[in-house]
Amino acid sequence: MQSTRRLWAGLAALLLVSFSVLLWVGGEVHRQAPPLPERVVDTEGNLLYTRQDIEVGRQVWQSIGGQQLGSIWGHGGYVAPDWGADWLHREAEAIQDGWARREANVESYKQLDEATRAAYAKRVQTVLRPNRYEASTGTITVDVDRAAAMREVAHHYEQLFGDTPELAPLREAYAMRNGTVADAAHRHQLTAFYWWAAWSSVTERPDSKISYTANWPADEMVGNTPPSNLFLWTVFSVLFLLAGIGLLGWHYAVNHGDEIATVLPKRDPLAELRITPSMRATGKYFWVVCALFLVQILLGAMTAHYQVEGQEAYGFALADVLPYSLTRTWHTQLAVLWIATAWLGMGLYIAPAISGHEPKFQRLGVHALWVCLLIIVVGAFAGQWFAVMQKMGLEHNFWFGHQGWEYVDLGRFWQWFLFIGLVLWLSLVGRALWPALRKGSESRSIVTLLFLSTVAIGLFYAAGLMWGEHTHLSMVEYWRWWVVHLWVEGFFEVFAVAVIAFLFTRLGLLQIRSATMAVLFATIVFLSGGVLGTLHHLYFTGTPTAVIALGASFSALEVVPLAYVGFEAYHSYKMGKATPWMARYRWPIMFFIAVSFWNLVGAGLFGFLINPPLSLYYMQGLNLTPTHGHTALFGVYGMLGIGLMLFCLRGLKPDVVWNEKLLKTAFWAMNIGLSLMALLTLLPLGLLQLRAALEHGYWYARSAEFMQQPLIDLLVWMRVPGDTIFSIGAVALVWFVFRLWVAPRREAALPAPQAS
Repeated sequence: MQSTRRLWAGLAALLLVSFSVLLWVGGEVHRQAPPLPERVVDTEGNLLYTRQDIEVGRQVWQSIGGQQLGSIWGHGGYVAPDWGADWLHREAEAIQDGWARREANVESYKQLDEATRAAYAKRVQTVLRPNRYEASTGTITVDVDRAAAMREVAHHYEQLFGDTPELAPLREAYAMRNGTVADAAHRHQLTAFYWWAAWSSVTERPDSKISYTANWPADEMVGNTPPSNLFLWTVFSVLFLLAGIGLLGWHYAVNHGDEIATVLPKRDPLAELRITPSMRATGKYFWVVCALFLVQILLGAMTAHYQVEGQEAYGFALADVLPYSLTRTWHTQLAVLWIATAWLGMGLYIAPAISGHEPKFQRLGVHALWVCLLIIVVGAFAGQWFAVMQKMGLEHNFWFGHQGWEYVDLGRFWQWFLFIGLVLWLSLVGRALWPALRKGSESRSIVTLLFLSTVAIGLFYAAGLMWGEHTHLSMVEYWRWWVVHLWVEGFFEVFAVAVIAFLFTRLGLLQIRSATMAVLFATIVFLSGGVLGTLHHLYFTGTPTAVIALGASFSALEVVPLAYVGFEAYHSYKMGKATPWMARYRWPIMFFIAVSFWNLVGAGLFGFLINPPLSLYYMQGLNLTPTHGHTALFGVYGMLGIGLMLFCLRGLKPDVVWNEKLLKTAFWAMNIGLSLMALLTLLPLGLLQLRAALEHGYWYARSAEFMQQPLIDLLVWMRVPGDTIFSIGAVALVWFVFRLWVAPRREAALPAPQAS
């Protein structure tokens, strides 16, 4: 008991310190974010942009899909370019072309000799890098040569986002529909926002030689090379990783004992569980999981195909109905929604199972929440369609349309609706768990951790409500990653660890005391890096250098527990083999083992590949990011959601014979398909882009010139085998769930005992 109390005290201290530091960093981000000028003028006094132009331009960008169509500061889609990096390089070239026309009477600086080009490259940095923002007047002043280049690049973008025939091939390469922004004034204001994003990435901070985005993106022409602190903190991150692995290894050697119970039950304890009306009502949540999963896969195939046919699908003008930015929006959102729905359903199922208590009107609450989830999905997606198709208008877009923030794209009204739904879920789970919390049983610590993670899931989504329509981009990114990293990757995982521990203790396979110690320790290890590890997403989003130091150190610690996932996999395997009746839970256990594998590969190897500062400087927004994203999001959280769902289905349909062939097909097809998707397409494509970024600059790795090469097309087509196999597995899983309710095969009843 004393050891348990020490672990609880350690967890409380860890969370207090971690969130204090995280909030302090938020204050520094707010204080040191790139300024938004009131006016941008040239040295002759000509007005180029106003603050209103920049802010309305951001609204326009959000309404067309925002980060789902290209990216800003490296966060977003991968087919179109990073608009800030693209603008910056085009502007630098336009300035030099202007000099070449005036001084050498040639059309392009590329026609000059090597020595002159080198001199121009040095000279253009003296134009772009000095900070000419005057805080007292809120004015940025640029010289006339730069102003002319800005008008030239702006003209290119205004044509690109319109329907000018000359740029139709480029729109197709970027998977943009013709007339992406219908209004000419809005197109001009969009260029103001893109220019500001580019200006922030090259302009040096006051009293510094590093830009607001830590010299990101890499582009030697404009002087954007990795600063020395990236090297320093990358080395330290590796040292922290090695030290953390060593300490955790020492802890396992000293304290890790055999947690399996000495006396195992002869029958399945959960088979005797009384299924309450509210528990039975959770079945419909798993139907929704299956439906959203299939739609997500379909949208993923459409999104991937846009990379080879930018506006069509086998001759059909798909972009006129479902543009790329919309299919990608729905694909990424559905990934979070179906996984979250599986976990929400699990919470509603497991709470009465833990306490044995069915609160009054609990079933009604489960039904109501299910209806709310359907309304949110349909309403939010409809609003996003109207926004991207430019049928809504900017005045309503923020609340009912498309916010443009990857993974947090819902309009604000729908965000509030979802938050209220999560609070309802929290109250339903909490009121069912409350009797178990009051009992003071031996498993109270696990139940308490489960309850606290439920509270965190319910309330931490509120971080997505912390920004407004005109909040600074750096602050939006700060809060957005609270949702994506802490809510999705953090507290859901703590919830899952507690649920799995409870299931194994309830099955009588684990000793409650040792399981409690293991769960609390695992939570401490995970959150020690997980909370401040959020900052590795913010290295290059206009944040101070303290973000790089803290993010590098603690994101390395995130990987530490993953070095020992082999223990977790073996532990799950032992649970599955502990007693003959555990064969009933073979496939949920297999999915838990898959979680361990993808934790190591997707979250661990591919995560640490991109997370150190120097690595991410070149890799942010390249296809190495979705390599990590796909293998971690589905491989870990998706597989975990499926495993938890299958545990619930075993309880909901205890007398139904499971089709082992369907589950075997689903398990192996999804794992093999995900592996092929990563190894045949995402990883090699990302490595080719990395080489291009190192040799030519980040802008080139994201350019149409690079991305439209035949080799790139071939790699994209190589997704077909993996996607097909994966889809077969998904269909097998959905068909399995369908047959549990439709024409199921029942287990034969045991014969009644004979009278002696």
